[in-house]
Amino acid sequence: MSKILDQINFPSDVKQLTSKQLLTLAQELRDFIIGVVAVKEGHLGASLGVVELAIALHYCYDTPHDNLVWDVGHQAYPHKILTGRKAVFDTNRQFNGISGFPKRTESAYDAFGTGHSSTSISAVLGMALASKINKDSKEHIAVIGDASIASGMAFEALNHAGETDANLTVILNDNAIGIDPSVGALKNYLTKVKSGKINRQPNIIEALNFKYVGPVDGHDLSGLIKELTDLKKIKGPKLLHVITTKGKGLRQAEEHQVKYHAPGKFDAVTGDLLPRKGTQQPPKYSEVLGETLNELYAKNEKLVTITPAMPTGSGLNALMQKYPKRTFDVGIAEQHAVTLAAGMATEGLVPFCVVYSTFLQRAYDQIIHDVALQNLPVVFCVDRAGLVGQDGATHHGVFDIAYLRCIPNLMLAAPENELEFRNLIYTASLGLEKPLAIRYPRGRGELLDWQKEFTSVEMKQGKAKNISGGSIALLTTGKMTAVINKVIENNSLEAKLSHYHFPFIKPLDENLLHTIFSKYEHLITIEDGVVSGGFGSAILEK
Repeated sequence: MSKILDQINFPSDVKQLTSKQLLTLAQELRDFIIGVVAVKEGHLGASLGVVELAIALHYCYDTPHDNLVWDVGHQAYPHKILTGRKAVFDTNRQFNGISGFPKRTESAYDAFGTGHSSTSISAVLGMALASKINKDSKEHIAVIGDASIASGMAFEALNHAGETDANLTVILNDNAIGIDPSVGALKNYLTKVKSGKINRQPNIIEALNFKYVGPVDGHDLSGLIKELTDLKKIKGPKLLHVITTKGKGLRQAEEHQVKYHAPGKFDAVTGDLLPRKGTQQPPKYSEVLGETLNELYAKNEKLVTITPAMPTGSGLNALMQKYPKRTFDVGIAEQHAVTLAAGMATEGLVPFCVVYSTFLQRAYDQIIHDVALQNLPVVFCVDRAGLVGQDGATHHGVFDIAYLRCIPNLMLAAPENELEFRNLIYTASLGLEKPLAIRYPRGRGELLDWQKEFTSVEMKQGKAKNISGGSIALLTTGKMTAVINKVIENNSLEAKLSHYHFPFIKPLDENLLHTIFSKYEHLITIEDGVVSGGFGSAILEK
């Protein structure tokens, strides 16, 4: 018997289905996502949670004429499958495949490119205001989660939208979790609204001049279609509060929502994660950070750690459980995280602000204005620096060397392995006179025996890794040092090469540099960043 999903290529096909067929489509779509992600990997739980919502949105609205924006885009897999990408969905997040996030150049149905959270309401408001100017009658819909709507940017957009008569609809997808469980007062408020402990009239959304509808069951497909159809009749800003379950339809994904956000490969039938093969592996850099801070916390009561909604990805869960009063998850609020750390530094604490490279971009003014210009000794642990693989362009941490190196007072380090990373963390914990950013890559390091006795690091010194009689010197920093070490050890290059590692990009070891300049005819710099403004640029400036 042919499946209904086999007949669905675009939203126009969805609109032809009966109510009963739509329910069958939802189950088939959920099974299809599970089957592909089990083998190819990807963001599972968020997409399973919005299957009915995605179908209802494309059934009720005239996409792509109407603009539909999925905040972040973790949850956009059903949308992609229903909008012409079913046949290539197995290439999702693969080289030369489709993007793991909405992308304007990939499909007309992707009204706005996303990847970082909390941008959707601003984008949709911009589209809605443009429609008024252009005198067209498009609908504009933003789908945003309860974790993302708590971000400052989302509130800025709500605040602006509430004083306009722009025709936009915000779908609040409330499942009480982002990647990690949602935090903060707004989360507690929404929990009380769902439980009926707060009278929804008036509520915080209506106080911002939005028409509020909900909360409604996000897995009741016919109910969603009715609510969306009614909302289309109302002009101006409105918000539909939808309650969903992350991981809906796969028992393990519902029960272990953090682990199954992006679980890796698993058995599509049982839902069980597949065992990892191979011998003992080196730790992930995030694990090194968490375990090292755990050791140092016991020795130094001045240490505090802040992360913007990434405790699991940053390796901080155990630290948060053991030291809940000194480890802070501030939600999706990078700007607040940085200035919070600055405030703590003024009172003599040693704050570690742990944030992905690509997310730290969102707090650039705070790094400059609140930390660097005041020369406050905040330690930035810049995770996922360099290329990150499957998550693609929005998540590559390739700009941090260039955007951090130019900031006054800020020091910038890039360790070659876990041991050097561990000792940098230790040295920073002793107290600094200036702010420091330590950039480190996604994934595992190089060493099994890394948890050695702490050694203080000199905040400048470079290292000679290999000296030859040739005329060429390789200058590396960070992860690329380990890569070149392996190349030289394996005799993969015929030329005689000398190799120098610079754990500090700023300040550079100028004494070592001038020795290198006088000794070699040719210098080659290697880094996992961008050419303009990066490590190589720093060498050229000398």
